[in-house]
Parts: sequence; C-alpha cells; structure tokens
Amino acid sequence: MDIMELLYGRRTYRRFAQKKVPENTLHNILEAARISSSAANKQSLRYIIVQKPEEVASVCDLVKWAAYLPAEVGTPKENERPTLFIAVLQPANGSVTDHTDAGIALSNMTLAAWADGVGSCIMGAINRPKLTELFGLPEDYAIHSMVAFGYPVHKSSVVPVKNGDIKYYLDENKDYLVPKRAMEDIVWNIR
Repeated sequence: MDIMELLYGRRTYRRFAQKKVPENTLHNILEAARISSSAANKQSLRYIIVQKPEEVASVCDLVKWAAYLPAEVGTPKENERPTLFIAVLQPANGSVTDHTDAGIALSNMTLAAWADGVGSCIMGAINRPKLTELFGLPEDYAIHSMVAFGYPVHKSSVVPVKNGDIKYYLDENKDYLVPKRAMEDIVWNIR
C-alpha cells in the first residue's frame, strides 16, 4: 500500500471484530512508538498494554466514544469492543514538547497498526483519575491518551465538507463518513 492509500485508510474506527491483535502487529505498533521523533530526543513517553478481555472491558467503561453521535450509536456494543488498548503516558510535570511527542507517537502507532489491517481510535475524553488508579501509575506520570485497537467491522471514509459541517456521521450501512475541508480552505499563501 502506498503512503497516501495508507493515510486515507487510517481513519478512526469504533466497532471491531472480536479477534485478537497478533503479537507481531502489537510489536510493530510499539516499535513505531519507540522510534518516533522526540524533542531533544528525551523519549519521555511510556506505554501500558491492555489486552486481557476483562481489563479491556474495564477500560471501555472509562472512555468516551464518538462525541458527535448519540451513545447508543457511537459506543461499541460488547461484541464490538476493541481487543487491545494502549495507554500513552507522559511525565506529570511535562512540557508542550511532550504533547508534540505524543502526537507523533500516536500517528506512528496508528499507521503501523493500519499497515497490518488493524484499526484504531485515539481518545482524549477519558476518565484519567480512574484510569490512573486502575493502572496504578506512579505520581510522576500522567495519562496523555488511550488508543483502542482492533479489526474494524465498519468502513470509515473521507467526504467533502458540506455547508461548513465538519461533524462525522453514519450512513445507512452504519459506516463512518468523515468530512474534510477542501485544500483551498486550509492552505494560505503568504504574499
């Protein structure tokens, strides 16, 4: 798959087959995070793997899915949950560069997953206090985000923005349509 095909396909997915992410794909996801660029090469991010079904279920109760959709449509049902979560951690007293590093690592991780056909959903709307307790985190680290992984059972496609509305939505097949602004709307020439 060429890079643009990979980027167009690497959308957010929220409903998954109950098929475990294989160890080699998990390794590739973590390796992609490990080798990602890092400001001053600090490499301050850490990761927690959650893949036991009972632990995945606990995390599912502490994250929010699909903010633009009603919960009954946007939240995966029990038989559609991800089979893997990865928590992205940053130093509790971190800097702006830690957020940038997290963004780069998240991009690398989700692209590595998608290269193996594994979809993902990056989540920042999470219950950090309860997740911190669940993971038993030391005080010097904080949760930046959670990423759900699994084999998608729906499609997610880019469509043009209509009437200025950027909210993603479901079509009649319950596939996600994700409006993206036109190139001329996002690129400014400086004169």
